[in-house]
Amino acid sequence: MEPIISISNLCKQYGEKTVLNNINLDVYPGQVIGYIGPNGAGKSTTVKVLTGVIQDYTGHVQVAGKDLRENLMDIKRMIGYVPELAELYDLLTPREYLHFTGTLYGMEASLIEERMVKMLDSFGLADNIDQRMDSFSKGMRQKVLLASGLLHNPSIVILDEPLSGLDANAVILVKELLQRLKQEGKTIFYCSHMMDVVEKVSDTIVLIDKGTIIANGTFAELRAGSGESLEQIFSKLTMADNLIEKAGSLASAMTNNNTNEQL
Repeated sequence: MEPIISISNLCKQYGEKTVLNNINLDVYPGQVIGYIGPNGAGKSTTVKVLTGVIQDYTGHVQVAGKDLRENLMDIKRMIGYVPELAELYDLLTPREYLHFTGTLYGMEASLIEERMVKMLDSFGLADNIDQRMDSFSKGMRQKVLLASGLLHNPSIVILDEPLSGLDANAVILVKELLQRLKQEGKTIFYCSHMMDVVEKVSDTIVLIDKGTIIANGTFAELRAGSGESLEQIFSKLTMADNLIEKAGSLASAMTNNNTNEQL
């Protein structure tokens, strides 16, 4: 089977700072890839390269056998992207926003309407479909973003912290949705700090730190008989095994030198 995404010797620098250092990664159709790492590790930069936001990189990226630089617009049509931080047009309603998004992908208005109504109903937003989004909570906004990223039925779905702000029922819904999309042969590139979710939904887990991939395999392969959780593996591989000591220092910082505090 040929990879749907093939990354070779990908490097990206900001000035003298190297953000991505020779990233090599193959992703196959129907896989759920858990892409994890500490803050500043290079996760979001990788995603921005894959989605065409960043184009001044070195190395090669192919999607569905096509060079990303040479076929950027064709590849963008294949990808559904839900960013970690995104600004919605607050003065629009979900109906207006999703019609706008669908039109950008060349969808017919009738198809946009049909899919949009079903998706928002599933997310519990049917009663808010014509309500301006400036009054929406973070969770409601995230549901609209998820709908916009999936509206055009992409073959590759890139999710950057997709569960941010969602309530417990919505989290369960999205996890079930990922499994359904996988069964349909779609490829999921999933970035998150929620280790328990990554552990459960991912076929392959890729751990990046300081711009370099330091682990790549199934959860069973990463734990290699140690019996550790993904959170423990993450902590060990990213040299963060003194977190308990650091937590103690933070707690003591709040209680020391408080003689001048008034109750």
